[in-house]
Amino acid sequence: MATDRADRRIIRTSANSLVLGKMPQGCRLCIKGAKLVLFVTGLCRRRCFYCPLSEKRAGKDLAYANERPIKSTKDILDEARSMEALGTGITGGDPSLRFKRVLFYLRLMKEKFGRNHHVHMYCCGELSRSQLLQLKREGLDEIRFHTWSVKPVKLALDVCLCAGVEIPAIPGEYRKITSLLAELDKIKCKFVNLNELEFSDTNLDQLKKKGFTLKSSTSMAAKGSEEVAIRVLKWAAKNTKLNIHYCPSALKDSVQLRNRLKRKAKNIARPHEVVTPDGLLVKGVILNLPDDRLVSVRSRLMRDYRIPAELIVIDHHKKRIEMPWYVAEKLAKMEKNLTFALVEAYPTYDGLETTLIPL
Repeated sequence: MATDRADRRIIRTSANSLVLGKMPQGCRLCIKGAKLVLFVTGLCRRRCFYCPLSEKRAGKDLAYANERPIKSTKDILDEARSMEALGTGITGGDPSLRFKRVLFYLRLMKEKFGRNHHVHMYCCGELSRSQLLQLKREGLDEIRFHTWSVKPVKLALDVCLCAGVEIPAIPGEYRKITSLLAELDKIKCKFVNLNELEFSDTNLDQLKKKGFTLKSSTSMAAKGSEEVAIRVLKWAAKNTKLNIHYCPSALKDSVQLRNRLKRKAKNIARPHEVVTPDGLLVKGVILNLPDDRLVSVRSRLMRDYRIPAELIVIDHHKKRIEMPWYVAEKLAKMEKNLTFALVEAYPTYDGLETTLIPL
């Protein structure tokens, strides 16, 4: 905690976020792209108008490790290792609704990756003292309450958990936010995260009904959210000893996700795939081949053009042959009876393809 209010300055980080005091360790690792996102459940009793959770996950009791559906603990461990995760963020929905599952995952990550593997947990509800003590014993490093009440935070602090609050910076709610922060300061809350309010497919109608508009044509952030966050930070600098981190909408995609993709891409890229500066995978492909021709076409191309086996592979799931992009460009000029393309894809479990360029 800051010890002298007179020395408190608001700092702009290299990730373009704003910090008053100290940034939580969980945020530091997230910005590096070093946190596994462990989605425990989409269930939640609250109906926050600003909730950005997708229809695919909202209200469904499903679990994911990043984009990978969890069918066994192997899925979690494989995903964590593939990105060299230094920590885990347990999120939802409301993870507290599946508390035994949270404890199991927390214990798993600490046992497999060591006590220094940083784990933080989000919570929308109120946990009992007994539950908080269990989280403490299992080594939870941070608990972040999505709340406008100090009660659950105080209870967590009382059992010596590193507890904080994470809320959106809602335009027009300056007094409500500063009132909450004044109360959190009194109980010596460890940190507060202010997130820029953001439009999503699922909260779009609710935000529009409340009169919110887009910040710009190139951003999904709500107009006025950053301004209220800066105003709150300036107030807090003079009136509290709180550690506050303002996280802009752009940070999640342009920094956090990009860094996570880069960490994973360098570990999973196969010999025929090239990693872009943004952490995407680029390769060449042959499309529209029937199953019974995949093996024979690959064998012929290897023989005719002396292509090493590791540089030309069959993707049976997508029914295509893959190779380096530069090989595809050369072959496309000579193999007129085959359909070539360049593909750019995320290094995620679902392998989402962002670009397909016919050759």
